[in-house]
Amino acid sequence: MLFALYITHRKEMTGVPTLILLTVTAVYGDSHSLRYCYMGVWAPGTGIPEFFKVGYVDDRQTWVYSSDTGRAVPVAPWMKEVPEYWEAESKISKGEETLFKYEIKIFMNRFNHTEGLHFVQVITGCELRDDGSTTGYEQFRYDGREYMYLDVQAATYIPTMAEAQITTERWNSPDVRMWEGTKYYLEKVCIPNLKGYMESGRQDLERRVQPGVKVMGWESGEITKLHCLVYGFYPRAVDVKWIKNRTDEVPTYQTTHVLPNPDGTYQIRVTAEVIPQEGDSYSCYVDHSSLEKPLFVDWDPEQDVPWSVIISVGVISVFVLMAAVVEVIIYRRKKDNYTAAGSEYSVCAL
Repeated sequence: MLFALYITHRKEMTGVPTLILLTVTAVYGDSHSLRYCYMGVWAPGTGIPEFFKVGYVDDRQTWVYSSDTGRAVPVAPWMKEVPEYWEAESKISKGEETLFKYEIKIFMNRFNHTEGLHFVQVITGCELRDDGSTTGYEQFRYDGREYMYLDVQAATYIPTMAEAQITTERWNSPDVRMWEGTKYYLEKVCIPNLKGYMESGRQDLERRVQPGVKVMGWESGEITKLHCLVYGFYPRAVDVKWIKNRTDEVPTYQTTHVLPNPDGTYQIRVTAEVIPQEGDSYSCYVDHSSLEKPLFVDWDPEQDVPWSVIISVGVISVFVLMAAVVEVIIYRRKKDNYTAAGSEYSVCAL
């Protein structure tokens, strides 16, 4: 399969001028990750770009390539320093675009798909944990479902669909050993690059923005729906839940994904259903790295925040280009009577 050429292309990226060439000796207090997400789309006549490539350091989108523009474009301010890097990356991404356009047709043939909207994803990356240990991964997906993945420790590609068996057998064979190039990249190239990016973008990546919190209840008969909107926080990782009497966790009725805001911060809404009894109190618990200690924001039925306020805060969430594409994909697949979980259709599931 031509993904062999894609891996060769990625290995050649080690020769691309890097944004920072130095020995990084800084000690980081948190885990950090570098990942690249590729997505080839078959959607004739829809206007959806046929190929995307997105780079992330932690949860920060650093750059993006789209077949619509044919250019790799830096997103994070600290990734704009070396123009020749983006010239080289644009050429590499253009070659990968050609491969993915061909590859998706092979996937469709494997699944006997001749029409409709379909897409292939490859997600590859590495993580530097707070204890200094490292790990790497590579996943392949078709229409949002895992197709196969690389077991880095075992140095073996593992099929998770019957249609992937022919590929993994070939890639794992002694005369191909496709895992070698990927394993080398994840262990010898990805981690040093991550350390360089962390040094270059330290001020941005290590910033902390405290969340705002609004709570309200919505009564329907005996049941009250408690809503907790946590917004404007950075970084992305957050723990939000409803607590009864400051001690007992209330089962969650509904939780949105952590959604991006235009200013680079995030928001999330958590909802629980309760039947309040006399003497009961309910609080929204929020724990985030920007806080010295977790927050408990009490729900006061006498001072409920109007629902219009919740809506107005929620409206500030504007999805980036990738999320917009995801929404189109989900909509069109639903229209074709497909079912899927929304998070599985992101260009790069976080």
